[in-house]
Amino acid sequence: MADREDTLRENRAAKLARIRANGLDPYPARFHRSYDTATATSLFEELEQNDPAHEKLQNVTLAGRITSIRDMGKAAFLDLQDASGVIQALLRQNNLKDGFDLLKDLDIGDHLGVRGDLIRTRTGQVTIDAMELTVTAKVMRPLPEKRHGLKDVETRYRQRYLDLIANQDEVMPVFVLRSKVVRGIRRFLDDRGFLEVDTPILVPVAAGAHAKPFVTHHNALDQQLYLRIATELYLKRLIIGGFDKVYEIGRVFRNEGIDQDHNPEFTLLESYEAYADYNDVMEMVEQMVSTIAVDVNGSTEVRIGGQVIDFAPPWQRVSLREELQKHSGIDLESFDDDALRQKAGEMGIDTKVLESRGRLVDKLLSTFVEPHLIQPTFVLDYPEDMSPLAKAKPGAPGYVERFEAFAFGMEIANSYSELNDPKVQRERFEDQAEIQRLYENEDVDRQDEDFLTAMEYGMPPTGGLGIGIDRLVMLLAGQPSIRDVLLFPQMRIQQGGSAEENSEE
Repeated sequence: MADREDTLRENRAAKLARIRANGLDPYPARFHRSYDTATATSLFEELEQNDPAHEKLQNVTLAGRITSIRDMGKAAFLDLQDASGVIQALLRQNNLKDGFDLLKDLDIGDHLGVRGDLIRTRTGQVTIDAMELTVTAKVMRPLPEKRHGLKDVETRYRQRYLDLIANQDEVMPVFVLRSKVVRGIRRFLDDRGFLEVDTPILVPVAAGAHAKPFVTHHNALDQQLYLRIATELYLKRLIIGGFDKVYEIGRVFRNEGIDQDHNPEFTLLESYEAYADYNDVMEMVEQMVSTIAVDVNGSTEVRIGGQVIDFAPPWQRVSLREELQKHSGIDLESFDDDALRQKAGEMGIDTKVLESRGRLVDKLLSTFVEPHLIQPTFVLDYPEDMSPLAKAKPGAPGYVERFEAFAFGMEIANSYSELNDPKVQRERFEDQAEIQRLYENEDVDRQDEDFLTAMEYGMPPTGGLGIGIDRLVMLLAGQPSIRDVLLFPQMRIQQGGSAEENSEE
């Protein structure tokens, strides 16, 4: 395989040398095209419709990657692909004169600019009849086999550029949709009066979530810093400072494992609204997600994994305690910590590592409840020890006003009525420190003294929200893995470099 690939690359290198010997630059600094292929095709069809006798759109310049070559002696047909689609190019010796000789030095994968007239061939295909050719980038490596696409999942994720080249029709629309989702979130929140802000990525305290951070060092300050695991505490500082509605969309980093719906770096929306609570946020989430679903898919319904998920409001609302009892038989109020740990172990939960009650409840929830939450559902009112930043629920000792939103068995959103009592917040942080002392392997919320100082200047009642953008895109795009909606998912470093597979030549 390696010998064959070396031969192919040597062949391309020889063609590159001939192109240069003929006085052509195979990597020009610029090439100006009139239109992309889709726009050019639409303009031509519009001219045809307005004037049936119209036969051509004159002097058009297009460019793209060659995806097929059909040599017919004194003529040839090429397919050129850009981000908008594919168009056929007709190369004729009597039109191109000496320029026709360039054909023998072209390969599939090369980038080519073509000037000519748009015509419709006898077979009915819109085609650019070439009058001039310009190599815009000579490709030195053979592309994946186009007929079968690039199927190796590992290669697709490691070399996303090859995935986009080989599987453009399937892969590119997912990332176009992703961009539309982010744009839709911004438009929705902006229209509601939220202000988009930026907060630090390098932070002195990795707080705002139960997660292990990535550690780095600032040389000039000679100070250990962390990549943020959440944006929560900085956004709350802005509410304290006087902003009523703020949000941020950005990367956060958690030093955790990788699976179907986890990646160590991911895109998170967090928003905070003064004088709102988790009930207000629930209504906002329903409206936001359903609006975006219609914007990107034309419907609130999405098909994924053989299921039809309908994001139209209202979403189902259920109690965490009641759902856990319904699906596992465990009533949290009937078990102390030791009894809950024993019961969880009997039901197949791994309890070999000593964990807090909150962590056990989280495992029970993910094991027995989440798989049943196929349609969009809000799970309400979590135990206090799972949610140190949330406000206590009146009339329900030990519980807080928190919801998580699920769809297709996967968490997509998390919200609190935010705790705004600085004394209680300090006590909660101290409780977290005690959990860390008792359960050394457990990640907890870390105490941020500057945030506690800020809280003493007064934070109004506030509704907070976090939405995992990647998971939301998974659902709206019907994709089974988070890696399918990340252009460059985290991968283990490959030893010895990458190897091209399934080459076309």
